[in-house]
Amino acid sequence: MRILGIDPGYAILGYGVVDAQGGKSSVVDYGVIETAAGEPFPERLEKLYAGTRQLIGLHKPDQAVFEELFFYRNTTTAISVGAGRGVALLAAQQAGIPLYEYTPMQIKLAVTGNGHADKHAVQQMVKLLLGLSQIPKPDDAADALACALCHASTIGPAAEEYRIK
Repeated sequence: MRILGIDPGYAILGYGVVDAQGGKSSVVDYGVIETAAGEPFPERLEKLYAGTRQLIGLHKPDQAVFEELFFYRNTTTAISVGAGRGVALLAAQQAGIPLYEYTPMQIKLAVTGNGHADKHAVQQMVKLLLGLSQIPKPDDAADALACALCHASTIGPAAEEYRIK
């Protein structure tokens, strides 16, 4: 099964594509879709949408997985990131891909065994689990790979609980 993991953002949207089969996962691709701070917001959203559609067309994932958003302080940032997440969700929905989401704590728990692990521990485990020679950069790409790995460990009937409906 090919899984597209998305770490939502509007300045930087991380993605990671993983093939998962028989309890083993391997990386296919990872990176980021970036938008420039000076660009008008609608153009930034269009770039995220088009980039997500391009990734889906290139890698043909069976499922797409998103990190759920949590913001405690900056509501302006939360709204902008939510809009970026929304256009990526729309791109995947239009492609007919089943959509799933996990909280940051669920992702950390699945990847490291500790739901309160720090960013570095998650990155180290992503590197180890995917047999990479170095930690994926930038951080947003590593987070997207962690999201895909979380879903890979939950595939099957248990994953339906996390399906976006």
